[in-house]
Amino acid sequence: MIQHVKRWHQRLLLIWVMSGLFWGSIAPVRAQSGGGTSLFLPAVLNGSAGISGARTVNIPYLNKASIGQSDFTNTAIVWYGQVNTDSNYSDVRLAYNDSELFIYIATFDRRLWYNPSSNGSGLEDWDAVTLRLYTGAGGGLDQNAYQFTAQLYESWQSPAKFQASARGNGSAWASASLPFTTTPAWRGDGINTNVDDRGWGMIFRIPFSSLGLNNRPADGTEWRLGLQTHDRDAAVAASAAVAWPENLGADQPNSWGVLRFGLPAVSAAAAVNVQTVAIRRGLNAAQTPDTDVGGGSNCGMESEPEFFPSWGALNHAGHGDFNIQNQADIADWPCYARYYVQFPLDAIPAGKVIQSAELILHQFGGSDPAQAVRSNIQVFAVAESWDEAALNWNNAPLAYENLGATTVDVLAAFPGWPGVAYAWNVTRAVRQSYAEGGGWVRLALYSADSAYHSGKYFVSADAEDWNAAARPTLRITFGDAP
Repeated sequence: MIQHVKRWHQRLLLIWVMSGLFWGSIAPVRAQSGGGTSLFLPAVLNGSAGISGARTVNIPYLNKASIGQSDFTNTAIVWYGQVNTDSNYSDVRLAYNDSELFIYIATFDRRLWYNPSSNGSGLEDWDAVTLRLYTGAGGGLDQNAYQFTAQLYESWQSPAKFQASARGNGSAWASASLPFTTTPAWRGDGINTNVDDRGWGMIFRIPFSSLGLNNRPADGTEWRLGLQTHDRDAAVAASAAVAWPENLGADQPNSWGVLRFGLPAVSAAAAVNVQTVAIRRGLNAAQTPDTDVGGGSNCGMESEPEFFPSWGALNHAGHGDFNIQNQADIADWPCYARYYVQFPLDAIPAGKVIQSAELILHQFGGSDPAQAVRSNIQVFAVAESWDEAALNWNNAPLAYENLGATTVDVLAAFPGWPGVAYAWNVTRAVRQSYAEGGGWVRLALYSADSAYHSGKYFVSADAEDWNAAARPTLRITFGDAP
């Protein structure tokens, strides 16, 4: 973190009621050249991802009695919304254990407002989150449809006044007594003031018993998931809500995304006459557009001190490096950064079998190495095309599906060029893009880190020719069907 962010730590009040929570770890499956580890999780290798090709999040099982902040880095993450003066953005971390579903929604929000006299009704008229689950095979508002809503509140208040649950009755939502717990957090000047804040968060813990289950869902189980972040920026009127997925219909489970339990591995594909091709800018590809969005490597200083009006529109195209960064303390969201890259697939002849594919990046630095920790950087398939010169945090595509993760170490000192190589398994994304004949595979990288100083710096496709070997590379192994 840089100094302008540290000043926020000094003047913002932190009400973070997550004490006593702890996180477990997920065993990696292979070592990386840079000393990190990889975790692979594409789940469906035949047909479309998820249910009817919906946006999909694969969530990890954590073998822990309680899930908490210290293992944010091992959770799955999705995102939605925009950062500006009138609307909100949310990061969502997800995991589960034997007894419950854990979901944490962190929201960038300029003004924080709640109803101190709430009686559990009208929660959506204030800063709040609604979480919807559909656990059946149908799709209507039957008994398999569940709804949980939590409004922002002060930690000393009774949660019961600020949360509500409902269940489908066949045609509509009906109030239902479904046990679940919430934990709020916020950063800023204060709730219910006309002074700018940074944001707020809400933990949901939903017991599987509240969803009619005696045990956790079996690996590979698919539910529907819908999320809405409600906003209020003044005492008088509520603002529009934002949702994941973007086409969510509150009463239409078939319009929600897919929540898939467990982290299945990639299956090998049999092939003969096998060969490998490397695709990068200047090598089997004229261009591989890429850029990070968000704060870049300087925490969005171009938008200081009023970040909300312009930070979300920052564009970093043409830079020779990029940053990937996230953390638990939402006060520092100007430092968050996500990476996008596109590779052409025309070097692969038609009619081939894709055996494997990996994205290779070279790390050369990071945030304060004296305080940094390892990062579990996740890779995502992206369905939509985008323009490097115009891409920013607010218009960047949502993830289509999370594909896997690689653990990236802290660099205590500059390692020399080309840097330290790390690889991400992107077989699932390449197979699907190649099968669809779109000509490009599009990827995003982000983390669910908890610790400060989590930024990891990599060489971009815009690196000069003398460092061409460090540019992002897509290595694909393919062959003929046996």
